[in-house]
Amino acid sequence: MESQMMFLDCPEYLDDAGISRCGLPAEVEYTYLQYSSDAPLESAKIKCPLGHWFNGPIEFLTWNKNPDSARTATAGTTGQIAPTPGAGNLGIR
Repeated sequence: MESQMMFLDCPEYLDDAGISRCGLPAEVEYTYLQYSSDAPLESAKIKCPLGHWFNGPIEFLTWNKNPDSARTATAGTTGQIAPTPGAGNLGIR
């Protein structure tokens, strides 16, 4: 059986304002399925070299390093248009 190491960026916040993240490579110690009423979720336990550790669905353990692209992506799912920085409020909903 061949084993392969996997890493995710550590999602730990380093400040109280929620601006700065650790971002060190966190090793995936193990993966497992978490059952829900919708469908099973691929989950993992991760730990970074500073000792931060998390358990949970992988989609919640990953984070977007570019907040501007996250703003555009979320706008498409809610049906609203994301405001463009510097464009002002156009009143479009």
